[in-house]
Amino acid sequence: MADHQEASVTLPSDPASVRAARRYVAEVLDGWGLPEGTDTADSVRLIVSELATNAVQHTFGQSPTFTVDIRLDREEWLRVGVTDSHPRWPKRLPAAVQQDNGRGMVIIRWLTAEAGGRLSVSPTEDGGKTVWIALPWAVGAPARTTQGC
Repeated sequence: MADHQEASVTLPSDPASVRAARRYVAEVLDGWGLPEGTDTADSVRLIVSELATNAVQHTFGQSPTFTVDIRLDREEWLRVGVTDSHPRWPKRLPAAVQQDNGRGMVIIRWLTAEAGGRLSVSPTEDGGKTVWIALPWAVGAPARTTQGC
């Protein structure tokens, strides 16, 4: 495998694009040797779902598209970023029991930390931002098995 691999997709800021982003990332990771069913692949798919949902729901129509970037550096770190052109950076909302939403960043932070990774936000040239997660690359991790009851 090369020292550095990249993949990217730009999608319309539409709820249907969340599924497309998740599917795209799963296909790229599988092609790089991290198949669905591993803890890391499942966590990355959930993180991408949450980030893409934020890019669609919280940009208030000011970001007509969002971009998902996936990078693998020296088979050591997997970096996934979701970029939109809205200037507001994500913030953790209080997660009251009655809330149906507002927990996305909490989920992202928890999954990232659990995998030994880190989360960061960086500005873009057009005034938007990219929310990045970086996780240790876990190719060869055993697939989860489900046992019957």
